[in-house]
Formats: sequence, structure tokens, C-alpha cells
Amino acid sequence: MPFPELYILRHGETEWNAEHRMQGALNSPLTPKGEADAARQAAILSTCDLTGFRFWSSPQARAIQTAAIALARIAQDIHTDDRLREIRVGDWSGLLRDTLPLPDGPDPYTQQYDMAPNGEGFARLEIRARAFLDDLTGPAVLVTHSITSRVLRRIVVGEAATAEVTSHGGQGCVYHLKDGQQVLLE
Repeated sequence: MPFPELYILRHGETEWNAEHRMQGALNSPLTPKGEADAARQAAILSTCDLTGFRFWSSPQARAIQTAAIALARIAQDIHTDDRLREIRVGDWSGLLRDTLPLPDGPDPYTQQYDMAPNGEGFARLEIRARAFLDDLTGPAVLVTHSITSRVLRRIVVGEAATAEVTSHGGQGCVYHLKDGQQVLLE
């Protein structure tokens, strides 16, 4: 099934991102760098033709704070949807990432999200992400989170969307998905 054109933003850096803590369903505010990340996304989006696009955000505070900065000049309405929330990390919420088990593999920090005791796991996250995408009726700009962004992009584009691990994890940039292709706008 073809998906509509999408621009996907990850929220800006938060205090807990800077401390390397697992956030999941919890929240911490954007850092000054995170606010600059969101302002950079606003600058990127200002060069795009977003006529006919709808604007969606995770209802979590860090995403809302990012959306307020990144979309302030271009969106009249920003809708929220719980399906854009970050993956829940259960018992690991708020813990320092480096104190948690680290699996072997090319992207062990991402794999931690699937290992979290009482967490959501990738399979359940994919179900809700796919349900959100299936409900879209036209092009959209989405403000979400690291792992949720990865899952959304993998559903739309395939494994190639997440093959490269970036140092920024999507903060301060925008992923443009159209006709089954992904372009990273920085």
C-alpha cells in the first residue's frame, strides 16, 4: 500500500537525552541545544512546499515543545495522536543507558528498547505506528521520537530507512518520505 508524502521530525535534544537516560513515556524538557534543533527543523521546513499537508505531533511534552518551535510559522493547527508517542521502556524508564544490558550487534542502543522489562517492544510499537499510517488521508508532517520515527520510516520505506545509524538520531533534521524513498534534510 502506498503511503502519502511525509516529513518526519524527531523532538530536539532533552535533558535526559544529554544525560543518556531512557525516557520512553516519561519526559524531560528540551535543552538549549534541543530548542536550536527545533529551530533548525523550522528553517528546513520553510524551504518545503507544504500546501495541503496536515500537522501531527506526539502528545508528549518534548514533542509538543519541538512542534511549537518547528511548526509555529507554517501550521495553523497541530493535531496530536497517542500513536506517535515514544516506545514505552517499562522498568527502564529514567535509568542511565550505560547501566543497562547492552546486546551485541550493529546498533545495540536501539536494541535496548526491545529488551526493556515490561516495555512495549518493537512488535507492539509497529502495530500502532502502522495503524496511524493507515489512517492518514493525505500528506503530513509528523513530530515524534527516535524509535517511533525509525519504525514509521521502516514501514514506509523498508529496511533501508534505518540502515545507517546517525550520530544525531534525527534531532535537528527532517526525514522526507515520498514514493517509497527517504531523503535526510539537514
